[in-house]
Amino acid sequence: MPAYLIQHPAEQRREDILVEDPDLTLTFAGGWAVFTDTEGVCLAVPSGQGAHIQRVDTPDEEPAPPRE
Repeated sequence: MPAYLIQHPAEQRREDILVEDPDLTLTFAGGWAVFTDTEGVCLAVPSGQGAHIQRVDTPDEEPAPPRE
C-alpha cells in the first residue's frame, strides 16, 4: 500500500505526518503537492512551506518466490 511521509522543517515546529490510503495519488500543480483519493483532493501542501515528501511503501504480503 502506498504511504507518504511529510516532514516539515524543524523551525516550523510541526509534527511529521504519515498519510496512508490505498487509493491515494500525489500530483504537483502550481507550486502545490496535491494528494487526491477517490473523493477528490484530501490534502495540499504548498512548496514554499519547505516540507519534504517521501513515499514509504509497506509490504502487504510476503514477496513472491523467485522464478525458476
